[in-house]
Amino acid sequence: MNITAQMVKELREKTGAGMMDCKKALQECDGDMEKAIDWLREKGIMKAAKKQDRVAAEGLCNFVISGNNAYLYEINSETDFVAKNEQFLTLINEVGQALVNAQADTFEEALKATFNGKTVEELVIDATAKIGEKITFRRYTKLSKTDDQVFGAYKHMGGKIAVVVVLDGNNEEVAKDVAMHVAALNPQYLSEADVDAKTLEHEKEVLTKEVENELAAETNEKAKQAKMQRIPQIVEGKIKKWLKDICLVDQLFVKNQDLTVLQYVKNNNSNIVKFVRYEVGEGIEKRVDNFAEEVMAQVRN
Repeated sequence: MNITAQMVKELREKTGAGMMDCKKALQECDGDMEKAIDWLREKGIMKAAKKQDRVAAEGLCNFVISGNNAYLYEINSETDFVAKNEQFLTLINEVGQALVNAQADTFEEALKATFNGKTVEELVIDATAKIGEKITFRRYTKLSKTDDQVFGAYKHMGGKIAVVVVLDGNNEEVAKDVAMHVAALNPQYLSEADVDAKTLEHEKEVLTKEVENELAAETNEKAKQAKMQRIPQIVEGKIKKWLKDICLVDQLFVKNQDLTVLQYVKNNNSNIVKFVRYEVGEGIEKRVDNFAEEVMAQVRN
């Protein structure tokens, strides 16, 4: 029987299962919608689909480096306990191999990457059904370097934080140090040049209001007026401090507070090209543990 896109769409809406699973179910059941639903239930795929309204904020971040490419990704689970079990760790490794095989450039391509005949999307659905809680392939980044550059990579607590950096040159030790620093200090940008105008303007507005509110409490009117005249300079000073806090090259190097990160890499005849930092669950309603403090403690030892 010919399985139409409309039939697949209808089954997907009824079950919440993926399109490929719905198509396969209909093929196996000769287009019988009710039998296809039972087929999905029997395979555990309906069970997986019903879990999609849960929040998965635990899990692991991981990277796989192959030649001049690095593949950084995050897979989430509902509980930290599941993130440590053998089935979840197997999934992490299988997805990594799929990404290397496909050399995926985008998230969409990553979902379609295959391992042993199954796509990443299908591997995740299978894992959800087997493990018994929601599993999601959340995000993915591919970084590439030239033959004259080197990767630095670091994972904290087995993947609660994962970082990959690209440096000019071939000093892997320096690259690893920078990756550990990024894990610990969580810079938002490489340098001031990377901070977009909208973000910068927003920060100036916030800091200006902050200074104005501070001055509103000033009881000495003469001193208050004098400081009011200096608001632009005060805000500018705060902006410079803020930029140093969020830009990697300007941060004090975690292993040697007498140097900035830029000074450290320059002293080692290198230069930072780019970096990506993933932390499990960041931006998903739940953010409790301060992993950065743990990393800093370890890096300094």
